[in-house]
Amino acid sequence: MKGDYQDLVDEISALLGAPATLENRDFRLIAFGAHDSDSFDGELALDPVRTRSIMTRQSTAAVRSWFEGFGIARATGPVRIPAAPDAGVFRGRICLPVRHRGIVQGYVWLLDQDPGPDAESLAAAMEVAQRIGLLLAEEARAGADLSREFLAVLTAGRGWQQDMAVAALRVALGPGGEGPHAAVCVSPWSGEAPASVPGAAAVCVVPWRGAGEQEPHPDGGGPAGQSLAILIRLRGTDPLAPALTAISRLMPRTGGGTASAAAAGAKPATPAAANGVTAGVTAGVSDPVRALTALPAAWQQATAAARAAAAGPRLGPVAQWSAIGPYRMLASVAEEALDDPVARALRGPANPELARTAEVFLDCAGQAGRAAAALGIHRQTLYYRLSRVEQLTGLDLDEGEDRLLLHMALKAARLHG
Repeated sequence: MKGDYQDLVDEISALLGAPATLENRDFRLIAFGAHDSDSFDGELALDPVRTRSIMTRQSTAAVRSWFEGFGIARATGPVRIPAAPDAGVFRGRICLPVRHRGIVQGYVWLLDQDPGPDAESLAAAMEVAQRIGLLLAEEARAGADLSREFLAVLTAGRGWQQDMAVAALRVALGPGGEGPHAAVCVSPWSGEAPASVPGAAAVCVVPWRGAGEQEPHPDGGGPAGQSLAILIRLRGTDPLAPALTAISRLMPRTGGGTASAAAAGAKPATPAAANGVTAGVTAGVSDPVRALTALPAAWQQATAAARAAAAGPRLGPVAQWSAIGPYRMLASVAEEALDDPVARALRGPANPELARTAEVFLDCAGQAGRAAAALGIHRQTLYYRLSRVEQLTGLDLDEGEDRLLLHMALKAARLHG
């Protein structure tokens, strides 16, 4: 369909005598008409918003909010938007809403000129926009089918149910189902799945109980977590690069700046709530898998990596399964927190400093000097705290197996919140 979009955008550009760009309703670039060298030297250089849209294939949340304020999501005809240098919009715009059966599917954008296109040309361009709307609606339906089949694979019971779900996903993916894929988990996730994720073969929202969350009640009440699941088709010499790129566009960003700066392409100050991303979000990436039958196992890897990223700040906020170390084993041993007496002894409200001291000491391979420096305490204070840990747990930290038990118990407690 991408070639069809390009042809239709070029048709609009020819009708209106100006280069056009096509974005979906999430303001992700789909296609853009040819810009001659004069356009790049003049129009684009003077308009950071359009330059950023073409160069990065997406717009910021501030840009989206600013343009939607002119009613483009409700409009049925061309909308003229004046220039606003303070927002990084140095040239006026003409927006052609792309609709199908009354639902906005995207937008065609042109830089306004003086004189601009006449009413007859704009009417002809809107007819082309309607054809684009039909294509976008058909693609959205296909994406919904893929999301449904992908979700079924991740949530189906083992055995014949999972086999049937995998077979249905294979049919929905078509030729794209062959070759390596990776599963990505972004959690926690609020709201619906984004309309599109670059490089994704399928996207869905999965009910999921993360670390520290309670089980949802059988009647549907009570807290229930959910995460975003992404199926990434892998290519090239760096197989996980597409997965990491997709995640980078979903994860919250930080940085100062005003809405005007964000509209011009700077990182927005607080976009973590945009597109379903919430504060404290982490992401996990599975190892590449070649068979769709391996997707459930890949999803387990991705969720474990996301939980490990939340548990170990040194790993996050994005962690690959291959890099989470002992958490691979801990995640495989049990999905629920183990009520081990060792962890229970250090879990009380009076002992958080003792638990932290023991974990840092064991992370430092039992080297007292390194541990004391990392904790910022005197070595004698470290020894005193470790003796208290031994008293509470009944362990002997001079014994390797006791050290192993304590270390794994502390890491498991961290993994499960």
